[in-house]
Amino acid sequence: MPVTDTIYALATAPGKAGVAVVRVSGSRAGYAAERLAGTRPAPRVASLRVLKDSSGQELDRALVLLFPEGQSFTGEEVLELHLHGSAAVVNAVLRALSELPDLRMAEAGEFTRRALENNRLDLAQVEGLADLIDAETEAQRRQSLRVLSGELGEVAETWRKDLIRSAALIEATIDFADEEVPVDVTPEVSTLLKGVLDRLATEISGTEMSERIREGFEVAIVGAPNVGKSTLLNALAGRDAAITSEYAGTTRDVIEVRMELGGLPVTLLDTAGLRETEDVVEGIGIERARDRARRADLRVFLIEEGTLPDFTPEDGDIVLRAKADRLCDATDAVSGKTGQGISELVGRISEILSTRAARSGVAIRERHRVQMSRAEDSLRSAQKVLSMGPAHYDIAAEELRTAIRALDAIVGRVDVENLLDEIFSSFCVGK
Repeated sequence: MPVTDTIYALATAPGKAGVAVVRVSGSRAGYAAERLAGTRPAPRVASLRVLKDSSGQELDRALVLLFPEGQSFTGEEVLELHLHGSAAVVNAVLRALSELPDLRMAEAGEFTRRALENNRLDLAQVEGLADLIDAETEAQRRQSLRVLSGELGEVAETWRKDLIRSAALIEATIDFADEEVPVDVTPEVSTLLKGVLDRLATEISGTEMSERIREGFEVAIVGAPNVGKSTLLNALAGRDAAITSEYAGTTRDVIEVRMELGGLPVTLLDTAGLRETEDVVEGIGIERARDRARRADLRVFLIEEGTLPDFTPEDGDIVLRAKADRLCDATDAVSGKTGQGISELVGRISEILSTRAARSGVAIRERHRVQMSRAEDSLRSAQKVLSMGPAHYDIAAEELRTAIRALDAIVGRVDVENLLDEIFSSFCVGK
């Protein structure tokens, strides 16, 4: 394990709380425990200690935990101080740590970066941890935990083993090209490549839905002016997010409301009423509405008797009659004013998006998709070259090595240095 500075930081959110945790990681963590708590605590045994600064002044009565090297989050010796969560206590303890030799304040994400460097996490797990910290919905929590558990790394490793086996067989054929090779390796290699390609294709197809779970689905409410779109948005949001009036053209831009539906992150879009207009500003809003609605994951069309939307709903879109409170027959109708049909609409939106989300894979970022696509392209090239016979096996072997490097990049084995600063900058200082 490389020799590094000993770092410390507040690991919990700043501000008043019942408990605040200060974390120290590095070879001097045990020394820090001795200086503040008097004696080094037994490994992995929580003990209540009186913490004192260098002058003997009492700082706090805290729960102290010491994790030995190789048995901590970072892989280094780690000290945790569970303090009373006032700003004064935390600041006093951090000040006392700053006065100890060879200790310094951690940088953003530095604890997690050390976990990566010490092989406690792979790069995909680091990204899963970042997503877990940012998770707002149940679906995001479940998805990020799958990645944090190492599931993506395990999947990539199974692909990698099959490709290494394939490359080894081809390399053996090349090495003994001047001799009579007793076994034709082409059938086994072809089977291995097809298996990896099939699994890659499945995972790649699921990345779009995985990203939607991370970033959120967009649901656009579309219809003519004054049909009740803003009223419906306010009813769904449970607050006055959009201005409503009896005058057509009130909404001039796209209004967004972030919420959770069925455990999924959803952004509802209230768009400008679709109509022909000579008002330049309203016209810009209408054009934006059309563009944003077409790019949304799902559209809810509100229509009144005798009116139709000016672009055709796609498969899976929801078409409802507006202002159900004014209709004698309220079948397939909704009213944001009275709430009639709202629960049914929420259920339909949740069902549609949940069905789509079920197609998500364990790869959740665009970076993962790019690397898997690169591996897929190399493997298809290897298949073509392989079919051309042993004279071209050296090219096939190189394509396999390219595919392996692409898979290695997913978990951070190669070609990721330029990504690390960007990834860890999103973490808080204590993580």
